Amino acid sequence: MKTLIFAVFLCVLCHTVRSLSDGAPQVNIYSRNLGALGQKNVLICHVSRISPPPKITIDLMKDGKVIEGATQTDLAFDGDWNYYLTKHADFVPQKGERFACRVTYNGKTTKYEWGAGGDLKNVPDVSL
Repeated sequence: MKTLIFAVFLCVLCHTVRSLSDGAPQVNIYSRNLGALGQKNVLICHVSRISPPPKITIDLMKDGKVIEGATQTDLAFDGDWNYYLTKHADFVPQKGERFACRVTYNGKTTKYEWGAGGDLKNVPDVSL
């Protein structure tokens, strides 16, 4: 019985410590297909390792403005009880445009840029 009580106590302690940690979530921004200027694609922002309770917003951005009509998945959780979300939108990248994912988590906002340093000049131009 003491072992069971100790195990429950240890689980509660681990969960409490984990809940109190204010670690940043993991953010990945990528496109469905290899980025090519002038070709239709899908911009995807996947945010994982979100600690409960999740206080998060995700915006896909084009040249600093929110992309309207982006679709977001429902909040889901993995085997470690961390949450994750994915937001995506169709887009056709053009030369000079900048795309990003803006994540606001527990009051802190961070922007993650898509492409080679957010600069599409290194992406093949097939719009000719």
